[in-house]
Amino acid sequence: MKMMNFHMARRSEWSWLKIIVLLVLMSGFARSDPQIGFRSTACSSNKPVNIQGFFNNLNSTLSNLTSQLSNGSKHFATAQNPRSGSPVYAMVQCRNYLSTSDCIKCYNSAKSVLRRKCGSANGARVVSDGCSLRYEASFFFSQATLVANGPRCANKSSSEATVVFREEAERLMKDLELVIPKISNRYAAVKRNVAGGVGSIYGVAQCTEIIDPEGCRQCLSIAYENIQSCFNSTDARASDVSCFLRYSDTPFFHDNQATDITPFLRKGASSKSRLIIVGFAGAIFLLLVLISLVFYFEFLRRRKVSRKGNILDASQLKGPLCYKYKDLKKATKHFHEENKLGEGGFGEVYKGTLMNGDVVAVKKLSISSTAAKAEFDSEVRLISNVHHRNLIRLLGFSSNGVELLLVYEYMRNGSLDRFLFGEESGSLNWKQRYDIIFGTAKGLAYLHEQFHVCIIHRDMKSSNILLDEDFQPKIADFGLARLLPGGHSHVTTRFAGTLGYTAPEYAIFGHLSEMVDIYGFGVVILEIISGRRSTDVKFEPTASFLLEEAWNLYQKDMHLMLVDESLKSDEYTPEEVRKLIGIALACTQSPASARPSMSSVVAMLCPDDHLNKRLSGRPTLLNPETISSMEASTSTSSCMTNVTATFKASSTGR
Repeated sequence: MKMMNFHMARRSEWSWLKIIVLLVLMSGFARSDPQIGFRSTACSSNKPVNIQGFFNNLNSTLSNLTSQLSNGSKHFATAQNPRSGSPVYAMVQCRNYLSTSDCIKCYNSAKSVLRRKCGSANGARVVSDGCSLRYEASFFFSQATLVANGPRCANKSSSEATVVFREEAERLMKDLELVIPKISNRYAAVKRNVAGGVGSIYGVAQCTEIIDPEGCRQCLSIAYENIQSCFNSTDARASDVSCFLRYSDTPFFHDNQATDITPFLRKGASSKSRLIIVGFAGAIFLLLVLISLVFYFEFLRRRKVSRKGNILDASQLKGPLCYKYKDLKKATKHFHEENKLGEGGFGEVYKGTLMNGDVVAVKKLSISSTAAKAEFDSEVRLISNVHHRNLIRLLGFSSNGVELLLVYEYMRNGSLDRFLFGEESGSLNWKQRYDIIFGTAKGLAYLHEQFHVCIIHRDMKSSNILLDEDFQPKIADFGLARLLPGGHSHVTTRFAGTLGYTAPEYAIFGHLSEMVDIYGFGVVILEIISGRRSTDVKFEPTASFLLEEAWNLYQKDMHLMLVDESLKSDEYTPEEVRKLIGIALACTQSPASARPSMSSVVAMLCPDDHLNKRLSGRPTLLNPETISSMEASTSTSSCMTNVTATFKASSTGR
C-alpha cells in the first residue's frame, strides 16, 4: 500500500512538472530572450593612427559600460576615455523591457559582432531588437541623426490580418513618434487590440536617454518616414543613431510591461490656453525652421567633405577649444627656451603640458596685421574643421592675451628635416621614406580637393612635415597663410614661401594656386630620396642644385646616384627610384598647368601604378639667372625685388 501511494505521488509530481513546462512553452516571450538578432551593423572606413593606444582605450571604455549595466537595473550607459591622441567614446542602450541579465547578454553579443565585423575601425555601431551599441574616436553623445538605417520589413504580409492591422500599425507608430519626446526616459512599449478581433499589435519606440526632446523628435520623424514602407508587413523596425522604432503582431515584451501613453495624447487645455500654446508653438516653429535650415546646409557641407570618409561621420568635430592665455603660459613654463620646439615663418613653437597631463604644441603667431587679428577666430574655426590623418590637428586657440596662440597635437618625432639633414639623418629606411611621401601627398590632396574650401599651404617644405610615433607624416602650418594680408587672393604681393621650394610663378609674379604646393612637394620628394637640402650643392666643378642635378641624372638614366648613401641597396629597386624621381620632376614642371593635380599624384604613387605622364621639359629652378631673365621680361615689382634680395642673401650666407 505504501509503495502504491509513493508511485501515485511521483506521478502527481511529474504531471505538475509537465504542466509547468507546457505553460512556459505557451507563454512565448515569458522565457529569457535578449533579442540579439542583429538588424544593422556599420563600420568606419578609417583606422586609428595609434592602433594599440586606441584599442587599449576602447577595451577600458567597453569594460566601463559592462560595469554600469551590471550595477542595478540600468539600461543606458555612456563611457569615455579621451586621452590625447587616442580618444574613445562609447554608448549602449537596451530596450527597457529586457531584464538586466538579458541586457548584458545583448550588449556582449553586440561587442562580439563589432569586433568580428569592424576589426581595426576607429568607429562602429550595431542595432538589434534588444539593444544598440556605438563607439567613436570623437564625441557623438548629443548627435540626433546621421544616416538612417533602411527599414527592416518581415516577409509575412498583413493581408492575412486584413487592412485593419495596417491602419492600426500606422496609428500606433505615429502616436509613439509624437509622445516619446515628451516622456522623461524617452521610451514606451505599447500593446493595442486590433479591431475586428484580428489580434493584437505590439510597438516600442526609444530615443537615447541623453538626447534632448527636439533631437529625439527629429530622429523619430526620420524613423517613422522609413517604417511607413513596411505597413503591409506584420513585423518591422527602423532606426537612426539616436532612436529605434518597431511594431509586430507577435509579442516581444510582457503585457504588464506595456506603457500607458494616453496622458501624453490628451488635449485637455482650455481655449485660451490653446491659443497661448499655439501662438508660442508657432514662434518656436519658425525659430526651429530657421535653425533646421542652418543645420541642413551645414549637414550638406559636412556630407560633401566626408563623402569619402567615415560612414559613421566619426570625424565630426566639436570645434576648437578656447584656452586661457595664462593656462598656456603656465603649460609652457612661461614659454621657456628649454620648451622651444622650433621656429617657423609664422612664429615660435613650444612644448606644453596641460593641467590634465596632455602634451601639446603651442605656436606663438608673429602676425601683427590688424586685419589678420580681426579674422583670427573665423580662420581658426575653419582650420580646426580640417581633419585628416596626414594633417596636424588644431586643438584650440587663445586670443584673449597679449599674443595670438594656436594649440596643436604634439608630434614626438618632430619634423622630417631632422631625419633628413639633422641629428637623426640617415635613420629612415626606404619604406619609411616612401610612406612619408605617400601620406604627405594624401594630406595635400585633401587640402586642395576634398575639403569644402581649397586650402593652399604656400610653404610646402620638409620642416613643415611632422612625424608621429609611427613615422607617419602630418602636414603642419596649413591654412596659416590665410591670416596674411592678401591671403585670400589668387594674386598676391605678400610672399609666404621658402626659396628652394617655391614655384617660380609665385615667387616672381605672385601667381598663387594649388600648383605652388605641388611644386614644393616635388622638391620634398627629391630631398627624401637623396637626404640633401634642395639648396645644397655638391662641391664639384659642375656643382648644381638638387632639382637640376635630379633632372640631369634622370635624363642620363643615372638616377640611382641621387639616392641617399645611408640607404641599403636591397631596400629599393631602380624602378621605384626612377618612378619617384619622375613624379618629383613632373611636379616641378613649368608652366604650372603642366604639373599633375595632387589626386593624380596620389594615384601615381600607388604601388601598382606606373608613371605615364610625359615630362614636357626641364623643371624650372629658381636661381639668380632665372630671376634675371624673368625680370627682363616684365616690370620689376616690390615683390620681385624682395625675392631677388632674399635669394641672393640666402645663397651667399650658406
